[in-house]
Amino acid sequence: MRQAPESGVDKLSGSTDPITESIAALSLFFVGDGKLGDTLTRVSELTRDAFHADMAGITMLIEGKPRTGVFTDPAAPEIDAEQYNSGRGPCLDAFRHGQIFRITDTETEERWPEFARSLVSHGLRSTLSLPLIRTGEPIGALNIYAKAVGNFEDQDMVRAQMLAAQAAIVLSNAQAYHDARELSENLHQALESRATIDYAIGILMSAGGRSPDDAFKMLVRASQRENRKLRDIAAEIVERAQSTRRSAAQSKD
Repeated sequence: MRQAPESGVDKLSGSTDPITESIAALSLFFVGDGKLGDTLTRVSELTRDAFHADMAGITMLIEGKPRTGVFTDPAAPEIDAEQYNSGRGPCLDAFRHGQIFRITDTETEERWPEFARSLVSHGLRSTLSLPLIRTGEPIGALNIYAKAVGNFEDQDMVRAQMLAAQAAIVLSNAQAYHDARELSENLHQALESRATIDYAIGILMSAGGRSPDDAFKMLVRASQRENRKLRDIAAEIVERAQSTRRSAAQSKD
């Protein structure tokens, strides 16, 4: 059984214990240009190390269903599949009810038998599932697994809640950041596509004396006929026109 300093600071060395260190690290966590998965994997790693555990993962909604979207060990999704299949497990209950759930010994666990059997088959003997709550709503669960029996002790629970609260902030900020960045990238792409289409319309108007509406309809018909995106048809027209201009310029030289 793991021994943890009661105050969060080792009285002999004066060093901060891993749980408190992880809380501090998460509080300073910067959601930057890294991928969303990389950011959340780092959160899982910090949590695993805080409890001297063997693996950790995050249960979150993926295409409307709870799944282990992030993990430190590739065995985690296989282990968690038992609770997703049965609809019963501490990770799901932590997510649903916003409460901490702990398994002290998987070999004697009776609340979630399918999940317990999966854990035992992978040599895992204790677990801790922490709800990730943001603005009063659960957005996931942070799940920690250990090979030792009773790895997660009573004196850790208050700081475990603090750690989960900080992890929820990181998760929420990371999702918001990446959603905003994706929206920005999509808008930028849309603006570029629109500029190319407008340029192609101008070329068609100039070449055939067409009205803007007629030139646009011509692009649409070509897109439907060739089963290609409108912006690709437009880009091809623009490139062809630019190539013709370059050739004409070179012939004059």
